[in-house]
Amino acid sequence: MSRFLIAVAILGSIALLGGALAFQYLGGLAPCQMCIWQRWPHAIAIVLGLIAFVPAARKPATRLAGLVVLIGAGIAVFHAGVEWNWWEGLTACTTTGDTLGGLTAEDLLSTDGPLGVVRCDEAAWVFLGLSMAGWNAIFSLLLSGVWIAASNSDD
Repeated sequence: MSRFLIAVAILGSIALLGGALAFQYLGGLAPCQMCIWQRWPHAIAIVLGLIAFVPAARKPATRLAGLVVLIGAGIAVFHAGVEWNWWEGLTACTTTGDTLGGLTAEDLLSTDGPLGVVRCDEAAWVFLGLSMAGWNAIFSLLLSGVWIAASNSDD
């Protein structure tokens, strides 16, 4: 049973990471800094999941993967809260008054200024009232539970 749960969790992280990359490269939605942070836990969980197929490494690898994905869920909750203006986000990618990460309106319009600044406090895509960060939080919490179940399951 644990091998099945590990496979489900790996496929879940692949789906979330693949979805994020599809939105970026096929959908043209550039990620902000917090979006990038949310990808790392899934990439790490995929690697840990592959390691978990080694019987001696199963329990520690699945527990660590569960923790990593839970941390990713926390990042996603924080990001969703920033998008809903429940709390302030990173100054590097949120608006504060008339500046964006210390950039003025003139800096943003200048052809000499930095390119590719993506705001963390505006949801680029929303479905059923939740942004990508919100959906990632929900699915990451569920995947964390699958990882924990895998760590407590016997083959």
